[in-house]
Amino acid sequence: MYKQEYDRWVAFNLEDPDLLPELLKVKDNEEEIKDRFAVSLQFGTAGLRGTLGAGTNRMNVWVVRQATQGLANWVLTQGGNQTVAISYDSRLKSDVFAKEAAGVLAANGIKVRIYDALMPVPALSFATRYYQCNAGVMVTASHNPSKYNGYKAYGPDGCQMTDDAAAIVYDEIQKLDVLTGAKRMSFAEGVEKGLIRFVGDDCKEAFYKAIEERQVRPGLAKTSGLKLVYSPLNGTGLVPVTRILHDMGIMDVTIVPEQEYPSGYFTTCPYPNPEIFEALKYGLELAKKEGADLMLATDPDADRVGIAMKCPDGSYELVSGNEMGVLLLDYICAGRIEKGTMPAKPVAVMSLVSTPLADAVAEHYGVELRHVLTGFKWIGDQIARLEAAGEVDRFIFGFEESYGYLAGPYVRDKDAVIASMLICEMAAYYRSIGSSIKQRLEEIYAQYGRYLNKVDSFEFPGLSGMDKMASIMKGLRENAPKDFAGIAVTKVTDYAKPEETGLPKANVLIYGLADGSTVIVRPSGTEPKIKIYYTTKGKDLAEAQARKDILAQAAKGILA
Repeated sequence: MYKQEYDRWVAFNLEDPDLLPELLKVKDNEEEIKDRFAVSLQFGTAGLRGTLGAGTNRMNVWVVRQATQGLANWVLTQGGNQTVAISYDSRLKSDVFAKEAAGVLAANGIKVRIYDALMPVPALSFATRYYQCNAGVMVTASHNPSKYNGYKAYGPDGCQMTDDAAAIVYDEIQKLDVLTGAKRMSFAEGVEKGLIRFVGDDCKEAFYKAIEERQVRPGLAKTSGLKLVYSPLNGTGLVPVTRILHDMGIMDVTIVPEQEYPSGYFTTCPYPNPEIFEALKYGLELAKKEGADLMLATDPDADRVGIAMKCPDGSYELVSGNEMGVLLLDYICAGRIEKGTMPAKPVAVMSLVSTPLADAVAEHYGVELRHVLTGFKWIGDQIARLEAAGEVDRFIFGFEESYGYLAGPYVRDKDAVIASMLICEMAAYYRSIGSSIKQRLEEIYAQYGRYLNKVDSFEFPGLSGMDKMASIMKGLRENAPKDFAGIAVTKVTDYAKPEETGLPKANVLIYGLADGSTVIVRPSGTEPKIKIYYTTKGKDLAEAQARKDILAQAAKGILA
């Protein structure tokens, strides 16, 4: 079957000049053909994501058109404005895919609002809400290596598409022939007919205004003398992040030159992920040279930000997503109480794999901290619930351990632009009182205990990878571990059982251990990986780390 599909693609006019030579190159390679055509990229709540190339199991214009026709079929049943917002990042072919998607929507009589240049995830979420669209499309593969691209679909609230809507779109896609099933018109024709229009300056300015209104101590950064090094990691962050920093009065910003301008090749960091040291290497070297107070890096679609803070001895220390989540929660709460801007009955939200240290901080400030499944759409869902109850102002902050943060309900996805603003404001504030982010973090640990949160990832590549992962999760459910390294398991929470957790069904297992540690096991939703999250607590970092190492050794054995 896959061989026939391969032959059909070879005989077809594929338009994209890269695709046919690629297919001819593998004509005698059974495994390669199978990998490209035996399955199709699956459309889920995270949309599509895959390697660029020819075939049904790759990202290319044909797969993008098919997915967009599926989305169009759903939009046409939704009434409303019959409009879709589109944005794209710096990845290879992102602009091409965005315009192809616009052409398919226009051919279906659906209006399009597309950014005239690359813009990040939060800007797409904002435009979807601003124009009261039925849906939004963001062409990105987030922080994956350069050979990937993807297609994220958003609902009318600017939140990533719900499971139900994604299932309908997936069903519609299944009905379509990948090469002939989509209606389409050229981008130019769509513009000519008035169906495709660019996002206006009014929307862009409203986005910046919404972010700047969330400053905790407005005006403070202007006089702080904060010195900053910033890297957009060759992605979409350059324009919005530097605009916000300048607006708030931070002028001493040095951009990492090798990573300044958009490029889908990511030659300086094969994995453009602000969670990992390699991606920040150039920025750290520049920060040391410049003597910067802070080094920031946003990922290609600028929904996540990583930082390195200057320590008293002049060295730089990376701050984990959990630590930054706690620091920002602490800063927003203390600042808003001090300024009299804290709402009554404030609510913060975090993913259930994030640090319990945040629970302690929230309790200290009288904030209700809600726990949700992994994936920022669940944080967006909590904001939507508050909005439906007329209480959206209660939401003050949401975060995930994977470097995603949001303060305010103006968008419904993580936003590295507002996170960059608040991190810099926080650094400026601590500097102004003779302290630092590093010092405040140590104070938090002294007050609440030395928590350590670490994540290990185990990769399962190839077509059999997903089956291996499913088999491991099944084994863990059928034969639950009684202990990890001799530390007894006292509680198992299986999120595949919504009747027990009160949350939607998810493939997540949490083991509570006798010493207060937790081990969480979940397959990644976007990559062939199983992730294990460890939380340990000790009298100091060394003790917490030693406990984590023991647990990790035991977990490795279980996964093997």
